[in-house]
Amino acid sequence: MTWQALTPQTYELGESPFWHPHEQMLYWVDIPGQHIYRCNVYMGSVQTWAMPSEPGSIAPAQSGGLVIALRDGIYRAHEWGGALTKLAAAHHDTATTRFNDGKADPAGRFWAGTMFEPRTSASAGLFMLDGAALEQKVSNATIANGLAWSPDAQTVFWADTPAHTVRAWDFNAVTSAMTNERIFKQWPGKPGGWQFGQSGYGGRPDGAAVDAEGNYYVAMFEGARICKLSPSGFELASIPVPAQCPTMPCFGGDDLKTLYVTTACYNRSDAELRAYPQSGCVFSRRVDVPGLPVNFYAD
Repeated sequence: MTWQALTPQTYELGESPFWHPHEQMLYWVDIPGQHIYRCNVYMGSVQTWAMPSEPGSIAPAQSGGLVIALRDGIYRAHEWGGALTKLAAAHHDTATTRFNDGKADPAGRFWAGTMFEPRTSASAGLFMLDGAALEQKVSNATIANGLAWSPDAQTVFWADTPAHTVRAWDFNAVTSAMTNERIFKQWPGKPGGWQFGQSGYGGRPDGAAVDAEGNYYVAMFEGARICKLSPSGFELASIPVPAQCPTMPCFGGDDLKTLYVTTACYNRSDAELRAYPQSGCVFSRRVDVPGLPVNFYAD
């Protein structure tokens, strides 16, 4: 099975893809491009929605529209292209920090991590929106990524990309309590002086998705692959991707057996883009095990 580009268009830094089961459309964002996209994958037509700042992540809402994590807060739009209403202001200094990877949990609360843009300290965290309150759940990260829940909603995963680490916690879906923190998977760091084309580096964990068997699929940024991990953290497969910088996978299609992945071309070298001319595209391929459906924000 090979990857297919969804459309010929490339995006600077695609992220936060999800399959909308009611609309039969794939959504994603371009963070530095400050746009949200949705695609009719059967027709190949793409709709574009400009944002006032970087959309770090999005999630569908039960009553229609989206929840959107922008640089300065969490917003609600009740329809495509509709007005943005701020649900909660960010706790961080927006000059140095923005919202990044996020999604709704199995109980319908919206979660979003942050990214400390200077990348000089572990000053980012993971936040949960429950009603009008934005609560910090985890700290001590630099770039929040890899947020996902197990099929039984009893485990939550969260990655710190520069640390090359995915952590896991026991999760209580009713109370949102996170306990028993542990290292789920850790990869070797980026070798000093490493450049594109050199061996010895497998990438670092970016966005993630979970399949119906509880396997964790994580995009390995600069690793040109998706790493499939078992529920115990054992590497089951390394799936090559036609871009050096995959950013986040998701499952879609009627049977949730289509694996989509967003990629990046933003700030990549000329040599890398010559080797991977489709960098920045959204790709798809078929898989044997279906993924979990997207969680909807409950409002």
